[in-house]
Amino acid sequence: MNASRPGTLSAGPTPAELRRWRQYLADEKAEGAVYRDLAGRRTGEEREILLALAEAEGRHEQHWFDLLGDQVGKLRKGDVRTRLLGFLARRFGSVFVLALAQQAEVRSPYQSDSDATAAMAADERIHAEVVRGLAARGRNRLSGTFRAAVFGANDGLVSNLALVIGVSASGVAQHIVLLTGIAGLLAGALSMGAGEYVSVRSQRELLEASAPDPGSNSALPDLDVDANELALVYRARGMTEAQADAHAVEVLRDHSLATTEATDEHEAIGTGFGAAISSFCFFASGAVVPIVPYLFGLSGIVAIVVAAVLVGLALLGTGAIVGVLSGGSPLRRALRQLGIGYGAAIVTYLLGLLFGGGAA
Repeated sequence: MNASRPGTLSAGPTPAELRRWRQYLADEKAEGAVYRDLAGRRTGEEREILLALAEAEGRHEQHWFDLLGDQVGKLRKGDVRTRLLGFLARRFGSVFVLALAQQAEVRSPYQSDSDATAAMAADERIHAEVVRGLAARGRNRLSGTFRAAVFGANDGLVSNLALVIGVSASGVAQHIVLLTGIAGLLAGALSMGAGEYVSVRSQRELLEASAPDPGSNSALPDLDVDANELALVYRARGMTEAQADAHAVEVLRDHSLATTEATDEHEAIGTGFGAAISSFCFFASGAVVPIVPYLFGLSGIVAIVVAAVLVGLALLGTGAIVGVLSGGSPLRRALRQLGIGYGAAIVTYLLGLLFGGGAA
């Protein structure tokens, strides 16, 4: 028996419709597998959510099975993007996969396809928000490290490319360009490390100055319960009078001032030394790229072109990663990073030509 389109008296689907339905069927099957693979790497609430998403994809899969009837044919593979998601989910199960899955749900064609039900189209839109929420948890967990890595490496790429190209355009000898690049790498990395150390240490010191004094616990048993001076502490921290009085009564009952929040904030910030080492390494990893051609003995315009190409590829990579994690277009973010980096390099190159009297 041939399947016919919902709401029509057509004798059967056209070949184009069959091809589209079969592809939808393959994609739903692959997406369900992605969510099950991700669920296998998680526990608790996140695992339950991912399994529920997989179950929903199974309902969509069944819709296309029913529509195709006995014309299912040979089961196709999911599209390239969905298969890539499956590959990444099986091997990594990271926030990157969730970010890509979010984009896949957003691009669902069901909204404009009359062969998909309104419920299916609504499901896909809600799935995008569910995956967005799951991805946001992962983004929050790595936001500090990711920010330091991307911006540190990007600073190294752009600043040292601009420095090396500007000096090379002035016409100086190849070994001077190389020494300048190495000096720029060390100076920038040390500056980044020192700045991060001071920033983290200062933040920790500010938290320590604001954190409750654990020694205050010893004074709690002797407080005048009727006067309840402890309530003033909580009012000073931002509670209303009623909230402060109620919380003070609870604290007096167990004689313990809460300090967990301050401890958690200290752990989230990390240590100044660790932050300094990370920033140094991230910056240096980017800054070394522009000097690679000079390390191999290249000079003049050839070295400039090679350095620009290497840095361009690295900028495209960091931009694409930012795009994936932010839920935006990887291509757009990559081109933005490339444009900013090359813009800075062009300015210094022109200045090198101006003050050096000609290119090497």
